[in-house]
Amino acid sequence: MLRTSHRLLVLPVILAVGALAACSSGDEAPQGGATSESGVLRVGTEGTYSPFSFHDADGELTGYDVEVVTAVADELGLDVEFSETTWDSIFAGLESERYDVIANQVTVNDERAEKYDLSEPYTVSTGVALVAADNDAVTSLADVSGLTAAQSATSNWSQVATDAGATVESVEGLTQAVALLKQGRIDVTFNDDLAVLDYLKQSGDTSVKIAFETGDTVEQAFALRKGADLTARIDDALASLRADGTLTQISEKWFGDDVTQ
Repeated sequence: MLRTSHRLLVLPVILAVGALAACSSGDEAPQGGATSESGVLRVGTEGTYSPFSFHDADGELTGYDVEVVTAVADELGLDVEFSETTWDSIFAGLESERYDVIANQVTVNDERAEKYDLSEPYTVSTGVALVAADNDAVTSLADVSGLTAAQSATSNWSQVATDAGATVESVEGLTQAVALLKQGRIDVTFNDDLAVLDYLKQSGDTSVKIAFETGDTVEQAFALRKGADLTARIDDALASLRADGTLTQISEKWFGDDVTQ
């Protein structure tokens, strides 16, 4: 059964190059990581990445990742304070201690594991390539060499595109990548199958299609600063939420299936 969430605070944030500034005021964001003392779990997320972290028709922040991290906070007895920022700036916000944890489908890889604490995974998914509906020439990674792909610069999908021999154009997320694809300005974009399937389902867009799966099974986790005391507590909370069925229920609500295993 889903846990009743604690109070949610949403703090939109704009991260400028070389500096971090809150968009709503000139006040400095809380520093440090005294989460247990403050009673608040400070969470960084995009707020524009459906179905994981986005705003509904009423303007409320919602999504799969939002519900999972809220359930974790509830398990820890903490309120949640969300700070919204772009993906390419989200790790800078974590490093500058604007928030304690990133909840935004952070893919587990060796490079990130060296630099950050990563929680136990709470999502397992597969990569897919999205192309124009009339493009029958791209059916595998071998066909991507020499093409132009649009990807978030710091995402693992950018590396997938680069390794396949594509020229990568930087975008903020899937929505912008799809727009460029439909305009014919790029040839392909890679992303998580859950995000792409949700986009196709919600939009009814028939001008693009999934060309192939990359063959990469990826795991997503929460990211924290290296050596954070909070990491073990979040892992314990995730284990409890998995055992009592809460993670499965959240997953089935958003995807119709359990993507947490």
